Amino acid sequence: MLELVKARLQSFGYEIQDSDDAILSFSIQKAESTIKNECNVPEVPEELRCIAVDMAVGEFLTAKKTFAPGSIAGLDLEAAVKQIQTGDTSTTFATGEGSQTAEQRLNALLSYLLTYGKEQFSCFRRLRW
Repeated sequence: MLELVKARLQSFGYEIQDSDDAILSFSIQKAESTIKNECNVPEVPEELRCIAVDMAVGEFLTAKKTFAPGSIAGLDLEAAVKQIQTGDTSTTFATGEGSQTAEQRLNALLSYLLTYGKEQFSCFRRLRW
């Protein structure tokens, strides 16, 4: 999973540093724990692996934004996402249009990464006794 998270971060233009390993491990563990607790399963189902990767990336970037904002200054938000469409819901980022600041686009991306796919958890949820 670590390699998938690193690849996803690199797709956003983030350069992985050696010092990122601890934060990456924690972010992955947090995303996996969230899914396992929500679904009451011992392991993250394979079908939710991509959602776990996005959640881990969202957790990582949120931590970086909070504690070391300069380290994510080079993120290419224009290349990351222009439009997200899920079913009948569509989110378009104002890339190059000037109606949103870079921080607003980053916040929208983080919100997407942390919440997208949670409705799929119910397909894997098990009863707790």
